[in-house]
Amino acid sequence: MTEKILPDSSVIINGKMAKLIESGEVKDVEIVVPVIVVEELQSQASKGRESGFVGLRELKKIRTLCEEKKIPLRFIGERPSLEDIRLARSGRLDALIMDIAKKEDCTLYTSDYVQALTAEADGTKVQYIAVEGKAKKLTFEDFFTPDILSVHLKEGIPPLAKKGVPGKFELLSIGEKPLTTHEIEGIIGEIFEAVRGGRGFYEISRNGAMVIQLEDYRVAVARPPFSDGVEVTIVRPVVKLRLEDYRLSSKLMERLKEKAEGILIAGPPGSGKTTFASSLAEFYMSQGKIVKTLESPRDLQVSPEVTQYGPLEGSFEKAAEILLLVRPDYTIFDELRKTEDFNVFADMRLAGVGMVGVVHASNPIDAIQRFIGRVELGMIPHIIDTLIFIRYGQVEKVYDLKLTVKVPTGMVEEDLARPVIEIRDFENGELEYEIYTFGNENVVIPVSEFEEKPQPAKRLAEEKILEEIRKFDPNAEVELNENYAIVKVSRKAIPRLVGKNGLTISRLERKLGIRLEVQPLQPKPSKKEIEFTIQETRNTINLNFKEEYAGKTVNIYVNGELLFQATISKKAQIKISKKSHMGKDLIKALTQGKNIRVTV
Repeated sequence: MTEKILPDSSVIINGKMAKLIESGEVKDVEIVVPVIVVEELQSQASKGRESGFVGLRELKKIRTLCEEKKIPLRFIGERPSLEDIRLARSGRLDALIMDIAKKEDCTLYTSDYVQALTAEADGTKVQYIAVEGKAKKLTFEDFFTPDILSVHLKEGIPPLAKKGVPGKFELLSIGEKPLTTHEIEGIIGEIFEAVRGGRGFYEISRNGAMVIQLEDYRVAVARPPFSDGVEVTIVRPVVKLRLEDYRLSSKLMERLKEKAEGILIAGPPGSGKTTFASSLAEFYMSQGKIVKTLESPRDLQVSPEVTQYGPLEGSFEKAAEILLLVRPDYTIFDELRKTEDFNVFADMRLAGVGMVGVVHASNPIDAIQRFIGRVELGMIPHIIDTLIFIRYGQVEKVYDLKLTVKVPTGMVEEDLARPVIEIRDFENGELEYEIYTFGNENVVIPVSEFEEKPQPAKRLAEEKILEEIRKFDPNAEVELNENYAIVKVSRKAIPRLVGKNGLTISRLERKLGIRLEVQPLQPKPSKKEIEFTIQETRNTINLNFKEEYAGKTVNIYVNGELLFQATISKKAQIKISKKSHMGKDLIKALTQGKNIRVTV
């Protein structure tokens, strides 16, 4: 009786089944493939997952080999139901495959160790095909020379590479002929096989996209519809430096050794942030500290003593819960992207863990601003005490953060004192930025501007006050003095602004942090009064002018008092809604026969 072999998806995807047939180790047998396996591979390919594409190609290869070697091949079983697919992660499809193997009296061939153990326990005949960890050179490695940072492969264009060092590189073509889809697929297949052989692991797997950490290489694969063609990007670290190689000042080295526990490493993409973070991890290990990392993908180049963690069940928050039980002295978080990442960084730092975060930023202050809105403003200096900005692979700037209560630079009124985050140059102690709350907004102010010209601070205060006062009168004006502000509004708006027993103005003074003096707004002298006609429609009152005044800004007065300011439209007309305050005031003036004037 001919022996029957039933391969599952694992032994098909890793190419072992095809190799057994090709080498002649499997002969004089009948190969039975469950339809469930074909459906599983098709489903993965439809979702853009590389395992599906590789599996289907291997299945095609198996069919060709069987025809060449006269080995019977047939497909059996039924398609999986929706319930089976829904429970696939719980092992439903694996159980159905074992049922088919037992019913057909087949030997189950698998590279899934759990599946093999389960089959043995269930009494199903099984042959476990272990995956060999043999490291063969991959095709893409031929593209890399010692000074190549990354290789970029896409169907239809020649291979490209970035050559140089972090922050200083150029994009070059490293091939003359455009790559074909077949060549790209071959490279992807090799990478996938290397992962199955234990040389790497999947960091991210999405529909149309996949990120793989393959030894020192980070591989990103993109497919339609996510990308407009099949694309592979392979990045590797070019240099591994020690902290001493950066020639940091003795003052900064002392800070890193003794005091810094909330460190933020910032810089543009490709500037060498991750390389510096790796050096810092090795430095803390040499200081006798327990160091862990949180990464996705895990591409920090660190010694084996440093355990590298990824997101647990897709969440860094869950990973942090475990990490807190491990009690590391320092955790390197590479890199902070989403709000959840910033919250995890803050929680772990406030729990007493020394944290080093890596974040993309085009300048140092932008890195801090990414925390604003995600964590409470006053907590930022407790989370970040040292900011290190990297550019072109070198430390360009170091900032020290401190929380204090004072009157912000550029303001003189003592009542304006508030919590202020001071950002100072670490080396010379010079104050460069201040962050504080003004009104309802968080503001980041370069102090150097105030020291040279005090006007920006004054403008900021005026804008915030005008923003509130113009809710009562759109034509309001503000004049800022040293200890108070004069607000000028129309006589009609004064009662609403002051409020009953002065409650409204008092509330505004508390909100703005400055004393307000209310004065009536005097109409500005006008050079020219112009003629107009009034037209009433169902919903509006229209002021019509001569065409020569189109685009001009005019003032509308009632009995000498400014009612509002407006710009005449291209049709030489101003339309005022009857339901608006200005419309109601204008109707009232018309019905009472008041004098209405318009001036340019």
